[in-house]
Amino acid sequence: MHTEPIRTARLDLLPLRVEHATEMAAVLSDPALHTYIGGAPSTPEALRARYERLVAGSPDPAVSWCNWVLRHRTDSRLMGTVQATVTGPTAEVAWVVGTPWQGRGYASEAARGLVTWLRERSLALTVIAHIHPAHHASAAVARTAGLSPTDEEHDGEMRWRLS
Repeated sequence: MHTEPIRTARLDLLPLRVEHATEMAAVLSDPALHTYIGGAPSTPEALRARYERLVAGSPDPAVSWCNWVLRHRTDSRLMGTVQATVTGPTAEVAWVVGTPWQGRGYASEAARGLVTWLRERSLALTVIAHIHPAHHASAAVARTAGLSPTDEEHDGEMRWRLS
């Protein structure tokens, strides 16, 4: 599966490029974004190295790494990311929106756009997300994108599913 631009009401989801790293390092610089996922904000150099790996693609030909940056159409600023790791009939999705843009529905809009794009390519695809049980905002995004919580847990996170 290959990424291509996705357009939603207010956002352009643009296929990730290494050149996005500097701007995205600033977008993702708030340590609060790591409350539920761990780690710390990346430097522009570290993010550039990560983006180089992501853009190169998975070393496993059976796995597709699909990554986008979110660009607000009004001011053309990058504001977050969405991703899908597609393995066979399963796509594991994730999203993050920079702190200044949170609470305005951008993550939900981007996640819906991503899930719609995935489903248009394969109706048989199962879409999953892993969300920390205390991360209520992310759970709301998953619900808006059509996913439902399951009884399954993975590394301390609840598995959500759309199938």
